[in-house]
Amino acid sequence: MNFDFFFREQIFNLYESIGFSRDVCGIATEITTLAILLVIAAIGFFITKFILKQIFIRIIKRTKSKYDDVLVDSKFLRRLSYIVPMIIIYKLINVAMPQYPGWALMIQNITNILLILYVLLAIYALLDSFHNTYKKTDAAKTRPIKGYLQILKILGGFVGGILIIAIVINESPGYLLGGLGAMTAVLLLVFKDTILGFVASVQLSSNDILRPGDWITMDKYRADGDVLEISLNSVKVKNFDNTIVSIPTYSLISDSFQNWRGMQESDGRRIKRSVNVDLDSVRFLEKEEVEKLKEIKVLKDYLEKKQQEIDEYNEKFPEAKKHIVNARKQTNLGIFRAYLTEYLKNHPDIQTKLTLMVRQLPPGDNGVPLELYCFTKTKAWVEYEGILGDIFDHVLSSAAFFDLVVFQNPSGKDFRSLKA
Repeated sequence: MNFDFFFREQIFNLYESIGFSRDVCGIATEITTLAILLVIAAIGFFITKFILKQIFIRIIKRTKSKYDDVLVDSKFLRRLSYIVPMIIIYKLINVAMPQYPGWALMIQNITNILLILYVLLAIYALLDSFHNTYKKTDAAKTRPIKGYLQILKILGGFVGGILIIAIVINESPGYLLGGLGAMTAVLLLVFKDTILGFVASVQLSSNDILRPGDWITMDKYRADGDVLEISLNSVKVKNFDNTIVSIPTYSLISDSFQNWRGMQESDGRRIKRSVNVDLDSVRFLEKEEVEKLKEIKVLKDYLEKKQQEIDEYNEKFPEAKKHIVNARKQTNLGIFRAYLTEYLKNHPDIQTKLTLMVRQLPPGDNGVPLELYCFTKTKAWVEYEGILGDIFDHVLSSAAFFDLVVFQNPSGKDFRSLKA
């Protein structure tokens, strides 16, 4: 005897023995059979979830790797457990609804679609859990993989979409794939940004051009801050004003940007700034003035050595005594430059292992630029700006002791004094 028929007959007889009419018994039998099917599917879900969790926990306990921890992720197990109920419904729906083959076929198609969706969602949950685990490793700082995982998700979604459409229109997936060949140009146009983003992600990662946490500056997109995330289509940058900028990934390959990682990994952060000295204030110094400047501690040794060198040179040339231009003499600008060099060398926040100099740049309409080129020990932005400000406060204030005038364009106060 057919088990399906026997099972349904027993339920029908049960309702008939209670006293229901045959029409009511038929409807009640259908509802009861469907309810039993749903209960079996629910039991299958919980049993599958329990068994999978126990298996994965045992596997994890036997290994030291952190990557297998993703197998016990709640979303992954829950979505994977839905596969068994879908299979149960697909196999037994004909038992529950033998008199309605059209409805049974439709439910089977819906079950197949849900089965594909839950398989995809389980794969997505597994990839997300793997990525979350990977982000905690040191390798994630130099090799972000989010773009690659997004490509896998897109490919999975594409395959799943083909299978679902094939079920809906009752055609084989091969038939649909054959039709897609003629739409290659359209697909390339639709997925242009995705393809460009993938290529850019590979180049950024393989060439180590950009990492999460890098400080970058890109004026075109008004980006000036730390990289939060590198994905397939965009790079998120958190500016220092706490705004978030999204930059197309491909733009970081096609356009130029400034990465401050080299500075952050070096022994110091560069100071390269100049102060303009008024040309009219530059002059030779007399010996009495040089002697007075020896009171400055960091200049004493330099001035004595330099003055001895100048005296020895002048003694060799009698013409030096006839005119001041024929002789070598110290200038207030030269001594000021030497003073600033010694000041920087003795500054506790300046890195003396790296390049350190004070140099003159070509004179121009705004006087002669005196540039300070050195590196601070700290690379932190706030501390760096504080050190930079302190140094130039000192430079601007000390110029007057060398009888030098810092150049600035005339202001309203200057014009009012002229008028008076």
